[in-house]
This record gives sequence, C-alpha cells and structure tokens, in this order.
Amino acid sequence: QVQLVESGGGSVQATGSLRISCVASEGTFSRDCVGWFRQVAGKEREGVAGISPSGYYKYYGEPVKGRFTVSRDNAKNTVYLLMNNLRPEDSAMYYCAAARKSSCSYQWDSPVTYNYRYWGQGTQVTVDS
Repeated sequence: QVQLVESGGGSVQATGSLRISCVASEGTFSRDCVGWFRQVAGKEREGVAGISPSGYYKYYGEPVKGRFTVSRDNAKNTVYLLMNNLRPEDSAMYYCAAARKSSCSYQWDSPVTYNYRYWGQGTQVTVDS
C-alpha cells in the first residue's frame, strides 16, 4: 500500500510564499494522477491543484489560479505545491492524494467521485494577515 507524507507546512505572513511536498513510499507513484486538497474545519475538502503522471498536464482550482504551481519529480516520488502571494483564506490543512487513471482531468477536484486511492495525513498552512 502506498503511503503519502506531506511536509513543509507552517505559518507565513500574507503575500508570502510556501512550498509543500508530498512524498510517496513507492515508485509506482510516478504513474498516478495526484491532487492537492485543502480543508478547513466544518467545510468540505476543496480541490486546489492536480497533476498528471508525466507532469505535463496541470489543473488548478479557481481561487488559486495564478498563485499556486504544482509540479513533480518522479525520480524522488515527490509532488510539490508552490504557493505564492498567500492570503489568510488559504489557511487550511493541505492533503495530497493519488489515483491511477487513464485520464487525470475529469473531476480531479472531487475527493469523493474521483476515487483517490491514497491520501496523506496533511500538513497545516496558516497565513497571518
């Protein structure tokens, strides 16, 4: 079973930047579609970004377009999320998830219907105003 471990979260001032990482325990991760999600207590999990196995195709939620960049290094079994120009409303627990799909794009931001097989435990990001 693949294990995903997020890291790199922390506290940052508004307009600052942070890069979080998602490391997988197995090399088969390089064949997975990977999504980044975030969740605030009492709210639904929100899709932030997604990336295809090769890294060529990338998808973003509307609130983060132009500010966040998803990337991956398959040699390191790692997917990154670079977050620039952070806002207080970006504060949340951030999770990565992996799924084996023939096409990554369709409903990548739906944590339920997309059928992500593996989830990490999350890393907390707090943006101070």
